[in-house]
Amino acid sequence: MNKSLRVIFMGTPAFAVAGLRGIIESHHDVVAVVTTPDRPAGRGKKLRFSAVKEEALAQGIPLLQPEKLNDTNTIEQLKAFKADVFVVVAFRMLPKVIWKIPQLGTFNLHASLLPHYRGAAPIHWAIIHGEKESGLTTFLIDEKIDTGAVLLQESMRIKPEETMGELSQRMQEKSGGMIVKTLDVLATGTVEAIPQPMAKNLIPAPKLTKENTRVDWSKNGQEIVNHIHGLNPFPTAWSVLAFPNEELYVKLKRARFMTSTPVHPPGIITIEDRQLYVSVIDGYVYLDELQLPNKKSMDTAALLNGYSFPEKCRFV
Repeated sequence: MNKSLRVIFMGTPAFAVAGLRGIIESHHDVVAVVTTPDRPAGRGKKLRFSAVKEEALAQGIPLLQPEKLNDTNTIEQLKAFKADVFVVVAFRMLPKVIWKIPQLGTFNLHASLLPHYRGAAPIHWAIIHGEKESGLTTFLIDEKIDTGAVLLQESMRIKPEETMGELSQRMQEKSGGMIVKTLDVLATGTVEAIPQPMAKNLIPAPKLTKENTRVDWSKNGQEIVNHIHGLNPFPTAWSVLAFPNEELYVKLKRARFMTSTPVHPPGIITIEDRQLYVSVIDGYVYLDELQLPNKKSMDTAALLNGYSFPEKCRFV
């Protein structure tokens, strides 16, 4: 059996839980978990635990939730665990005083094949850009975001019409094994950290905003479908549905593209045979699932059973 490493795991959302479980189920020892402080959420403003905190509590693992990572007390607490390595999955940026603590360094699991798609939303942007391949990378953290030397990489094919949520789930299923492999090669000294190439024209993965999640109906149909699927299930692509005297904010969940010669300008809606499709420059985008204001998300056929779209409406 390989040497067992003492590990401190740092993460917050559900995506990180599979990685934590992978280490717990391995021969390595999770000596502590670091996650974000509890935050009020929802209408009642009740304190909500992070998904990683829920898992740590269920497993009985010591838990730290520091407000400031470079606080002297936090630093001393982390040092006291005498961890060999820190593992980071979907956490905040660490100060150097933290990631330099363990002897074997601090590595991050990132959901892209670095150096492309550095940033906050790599899975989203890979699908939005119509990539056929993505993957997982473990790399040693340094002073900048997602620029450290690569330890291991594993590529994954992106399936046709796959959503961000579906690809994220497949990546989660592989993440535990990827992290344990990285721990194993660090324990045996059988990995060489390879600096990321200083390539030009790298594709970034910036934060998602109200502006960059809005559908641009002037683009070609497949780009629009990729945009919708890359933002499903969150934060969700959106558009404004304009009527003669009203506008509705509509969330778009699933779509497909049919190439054709459109007879209407981009954005014009047609409803036919219990289907809703939108004219674009190179054909039609069929909307298969959408969500109207104050309504639940529905497939289009079910929606059309109880909702009538007025004439002369379009997406803008």
